[in-house]
Amino acid sequence: MPGAGAAALAWALLAGALLLLLLLPPPPVLPQPQWRNVSETEAQFNTTYTGWVDANLLHIYAFNHSVRRNTTEGVRVSVNVHSDHKDLPVLFVVRQKEAVVSFQVPLILRGLNQRKYAYQEVSRTLCQPQTKAEVETQHFYVDVSTLSLNASYQLRVTRVENFLLRTNARFSFNATAAQPQYFKYKFPEGVDSVIVKVTSAMAFPCSVISIQDILCPVYDLDNNVAFIGMYQTMTKKAAITVQKKDFPSHSFYVVVVVKTEDEVCGGALPYYPLSKNASPDEPMDQHNRQKMLEVMVSPAITSEAYVSSVLFCLSIFLSFYVLTLLIACWESCRQHKKKGLLSAMDSPSLDTGHSRSIPDSFLGRGYDSYGYGSFGNGSSSSTEGVTDSLGSTEVSYSYVGQEQFKRRTPSAPTRPLSIPMGERSLENVAGRPRLDSLSSIEEDDYDTLADIDYDKNVIRTKKYLCVADLARKDKRVLRKKYQIYFWNIATIAVFYALPVIQLVITYQTVVNVTGNQDICYYNFLCAHPLGNLSAFNNILSNLGYVLLGLLFLLIILQREINYNRALMRNDAHALECGIPKHFGLFYAMGTALMMEGLLSACYHVCPNYTNFQFDTSFMYMIAGLCMLKLYQKRHPDINASAYSAYACLALVIFFSVVGVVFGKGNTAFWIVFSVIHILATLLLSTQLYYMGRWKLDSGILRRILHVLYTDCVRQCSGPMYVDRMVLLVMGNIINWSLAAYGLIVRPNDFASYLLAIGICNLLLYFAFYIIMKLRSGERIKLIPLLCIISTSVVWGFALFFFFQGLSTWQKTPAESREHNRDCILLDFFDDHDIWHFLSSIAMFGSFLVLLTLDDDLDCIQRDKIYVF
Repeated sequence: MPGAGAAALAWALLAGALLLLLLLPPPPVLPQPQWRNVSETEAQFNTTYTGWVDANLLHIYAFNHSVRRNTTEGVRVSVNVHSDHKDLPVLFVVRQKEAVVSFQVPLILRGLNQRKYAYQEVSRTLCQPQTKAEVETQHFYVDVSTLSLNASYQLRVTRVENFLLRTNARFSFNATAAQPQYFKYKFPEGVDSVIVKVTSAMAFPCSVISIQDILCPVYDLDNNVAFIGMYQTMTKKAAITVQKKDFPSHSFYVVVVVKTEDEVCGGALPYYPLSKNASPDEPMDQHNRQKMLEVMVSPAITSEAYVSSVLFCLSIFLSFYVLTLLIACWESCRQHKKKGLLSAMDSPSLDTGHSRSIPDSFLGRGYDSYGYGSFGNGSSSSTEGVTDSLGSTEVSYSYVGQEQFKRRTPSAPTRPLSIPMGERSLENVAGRPRLDSLSSIEEDDYDTLADIDYDKNVIRTKKYLCVADLARKDKRVLRKKYQIYFWNIATIAVFYALPVIQLVITYQTVVNVTGNQDICYYNFLCAHPLGNLSAFNNILSNLGYVLLGLLFLLIILQREINYNRALMRNDAHALECGIPKHFGLFYAMGTALMMEGLLSACYHVCPNYTNFQFDTSFMYMIAGLCMLKLYQKRHPDINASAYSAYACLALVIFFSVVGVVFGKGNTAFWIVFSVIHILATLLLSTQLYYMGRWKLDSGILRRILHVLYTDCVRQCSGPMYVDRMVLLVMGNIINWSLAAYGLIVRPNDFASYLLAIGICNLLLYFAFYIIMKLRSGERIKLIPLLCIISTSVVWGFALFFFFQGLSTWQKTPAESREHNRDCILLDFFDDHDIWHFLSSIAMFGSFLVLLTLDDDLDCIQRDKIYVF
């Protein structure tokens, strides 16, 4: 019977279920909810209420006060709790018309690594809702509750004095991490922007200054102050520029919060030892951690100040264009007058039929008046150092001066009274063979000929060299070689600048969106915003680099045009006299100056640790290009190619980045860098001493030992090239000293240290060049002399303003702001802006010195110009 079996099974299951229910224990009886006792008190301001509270008791304090539409006053709630059960805090809830503020006491705030800090005394300022009525009575309630068995407390509600900040009025107050302060400021009529300055005599504890819109709630605790508005950390100084357009209500809150820890401001992380029975998660008591501060709100500059500052900046640098134009016109008139006078002097006299005497001053001073002698034919491969006579000349010469650098001077004081045109500076030009081949324009074709290679070894190792010895290559070859400098740096500039511009725009956007002003290291006491830019004045002051760099390019272009015209006229002076004219490096220098201005402006959009190389990269390039140009003047054939030069500069920039990122306090890095620095100095010294006629291969050590043995052991002989040796010894002393200084002191600003190495070497070589130029009997004309003097003065003032140090990204943002200073020029520009002005002028003047330094040699044959 299948049906009967199924029924029996069902009855058996039902019986088992009933038996199981009987065996289970009965469910627990839930306690009946107990109603909490509520105590309500009509409370008064400026009265301290002391009470106790437990899990069954709720205290409510009712307050009321009158609010006027045009009057703002702050209300502050202060509480203090004493309880043995710190894990069961007392909860305070403030219920207002449009906001609710709640906090527990002890107040737990977290620091680094989630460390907890407990505060027993808490004070909070209540957010004041707006009212449209002329007078309105508003009510608010303070609820006190806890789950603890028993806790005592004190409650006091007061009105905040000076809650509304006044313009140009200082106000002092105290703040702690659990007792933050904030105040209200309303823009006066006619004021579009203000600067909020907060100062303190004590650096620590670290604090945060925030500017927030008039909204409830106000974020005034360490763990939420960065949620809205603009904010920055502070030790002794803080300054935030606020614009009216950013706040629809034309008013804002100034919030001051003391942080629980000082590490973000550069302070040490406090160590709080735990007791034996304490838990590592137990909150720490910071006791009395308070800070005395002073706040002042003052109007910022007006739009008229922006216009006048821009016009001032433009007028300064455009005046250089006007001055250059006037000098060019004066020089042109002087040259035309000189040519007319020379033509008149060269024509026969109507009275006698003989040519007139020409004073030395009209002929560009003959080289015999400088004491120069001839080294013979400039293309000769003779190993003789200097010839002993001039051959057929009317004036006898004798050697004077130091033995290692002999020169000839007239032994008789008499001079011929009549000198035909060109006899003094262009003798034997017609009879001398042309040294530059016109059949090929490839430098490699010229250098790979075996006989020419032998000729190079002979000529470049002569004891005394003239410019003609090192200006033998085809002019078209060298022109192409040095034009590569310009095209390479132009290409570098484009590929470098575009991502830089994109990156700094991103930085500025992040600052504007997040309000975190610790990202950028401005001089906040003199940072004038314009549009989305936070410090427009620091960007504007870089305009000088661009305008003066462009002016220098125009000057070079004009010189090149004049030189090419002279070549087309087959002018003997342009073909055979003076320092060989190659303009490619000058174009590269002008471009580098313009790029320095652009990239410095990009850096100052948001100066910080991660984009420092924008401001320094082209400084390294300018220093390197100036040294190369100075060397090229008398060594045009053996100067470095653009590829090797830029590769070396790229290596310098690489070390700059590595040094800033990893070099601080890293002994291994400084040892490696110092060794590389010394080795590079030795290799460069060898290259310069032997004019490139040496090889770095496996036999280099054997050859060094051979030279030391022959020159120092077998016979004690002095160096063959004494002048070069003097320069290189001085250079090695300076570079070895700088390497030792870096290894011992380990300066924090590695980028500036590396730049100082380049500048010291440039100044050393420039000083050597000037000394040797004067020692060789050459002279410095009026324009380069004025440029040298004025540029030196400007450099001195520029460096003074540079070392003022208004900010530094080597420290924390709060510590950097301790160096901030007010504007000193037109209430718009600070010390660093003046450094931009003066350094751009000084660089432009330095370029002019390099351009015009050897203008006195334009009428002198190249085989009579010394190489040093």
